[in-house]
Amino acid sequence: MYTLKQELQQLAYKFLDPFVKLLIKIGVTPNMVTMFGFILTFASTVVLIYGAEIGDRDNHKFIGYAGIIILLAGAMDMVDGRLARINNQARPFGALFDSVIDRYSELVMFFGFCYYTVTQNYLLTSIFCFISMIGSIMVSYTRARAEGLGINASVGLMQRPERIVLVAFASIATSIVSGIIGGGYRLEVPWLPQPLFETISIFSWAIFFLAVSANMTALRRLFYAKNVMT
Repeated sequence: MYTLKQELQQLAYKFLDPFVKLLIKIGVTPNMVTMFGFILTFASTVVLIYGAEIGDRDNHKFIGYAGIIILLAGAMDMVDGRLARINNQARPFGALFDSVIDRYSELVMFFGFCYYTVTQNYLLTSIFCFISMIGSIMVSYTRARAEGLGINASVGLMQRPERIVLVAFASIATSIVSGIIGGGYRLEVPWLPQPLFETISIFSWAIFFLAVSANMTALRRLFYAKNVMT
């Protein structure tokens, strides 16, 4: 019985397959697509650093640009795997290469958001970004370590596709709302040291949810593996 995630994945493949077949015809390999995804992620971080340096605190257009690029980079994750399967190019080294580049991509992505939020003086959000980075890496590490012990621990909510989609859409939504209500919008309560709501809160709440859920997913995988071992 298909889950909703699997159904959405199959729907995405229907749109991607013509593009994948075109890549096969022109000789593009899965590893090339993987590297292109990493380059896109690196570009999103450059955009964030550039925006942090030249933009003011209430200008959120650069975080939106980064979100769009991250979404495109995430799509490459589906394309490289689909390309390998359709063209019978699935190899053990390809799987290892993809996993390693994915980890580098996430570290680079979170570095960009940490830099942006620290530079723009969003201290709490920058802390959430760092904790999200820890959780994201530990989700992947816990799974890999369990698989090394012969246990499939692919359980939990915040796997890589979900993390990428959440970060990308939160970034894009923040930019859109900023354009509608203004980047400097703040709803303040006298007894709170921080605004109850400000435009960046859209991203902050999403990244807070990611920080909590990613680490919970890593712990869930740890205890799932423990239960299987015992």
